Amino acid sequence: MLRITVFPDERALAKQEAGRVAAALAAKPDLVLGLPTGRTPVRLYHELGLLGAHGQVDFSRATTFNLDEFLGIPWSHPGSYRAFMEQHLFSRVNIAAERIHFLDGAALDPDAECRRYDAAVESAGGIDLQLVGIGTNGHIGFNEPARELAGRTHRVTLKASTRRSNAALFGGELASVPSEALSMGMATILHARQIVLLATGKSKARCIERLVKGPLTTKLPASFLQLHRDVELVLDQAAAEFL
Repeated sequence: MLRITVFPDERALAKQEAGRVAAALAAKPDLVLGLPTGRTPVRLYHELGLLGAHGQVDFSRATTFNLDEFLGIPWSHPGSYRAFMEQHLFSRVNIAAERIHFLDGAALDPDAECRRYDAAVESAGGIDLQLVGIGTNGHIGFNEPARELAGRTHRVTLKASTRRSNAALFGGELASVPSEALSMGMATILHARQIVLLATGKSKARCIERLVKGPLTTKLPASFLQLHRDVELVLDQAAAEFL
C-alpha cells in the first residue's frame, strides 16, 4: 500500500526528509542508502549538508549506491551523475570514498559493469532505504517507459524527454547529453527494504496521479512501486495537485 505525505512546499519536504535520513543513520549507523540524482533531491542534499556541518548526521559507516549513470563518460566528467553527487552531497558529509558505489559510465564492458553493480548491492546486504525521484514520463532511475522493463541493472537508451531534462548538466546542449545510460532495474529497486519517492512541482502531478490511481503498467515504470510493501510518496502540494 502506498503511503502519501504532502508538505506545503519543497523546503519543508527537504527538511523533513533530511531528518528522516539522519534518524535512520542514528538508528543503524551502517545503513545502506540508495540515492537519486536530478533536480528534486538537490534541496534534500543541501539540508543533509547543513546537518553534517553541525554534526547532526553521521555518514561515516554508511554505504551508498546511486541509481544510475550516463554511458560513455567518466566519473570526472562535469556532467556525470558522480560529479553531481560529489558537488551536492558527498563533499559535504563525512562519508568515506570507499563506501560510495557508482556505476562506471566509462566501463569497456557495460553489461559486465551492470552485473558487477548488482553483485555489489547483494554483497552489501541489500539496500535499507532507497530514495527515488520520478521523471515527467514516469521513469524511475533510468527505467524508461517501454513494452517491458529490465529487472536488474542494465543498459538503456534514453527518451528525448529524459535527455532534455538533463541538458543543464551539459551546458544546456541537448546534443551533448549521452543517448544511453546504465541504471538499476526495477527489481533491484524493489528489493530495497524501504522506498521513499520524492516529487515536487506541478510537472510531476499527472505522473503522481497515474502512479496512485492508475494500473500497473510498463508505460509508467513508477507504477511498479505499488508492488512494494513499504513505500511512501513524499510530495509538495504542487505534485499532489490531482490526488
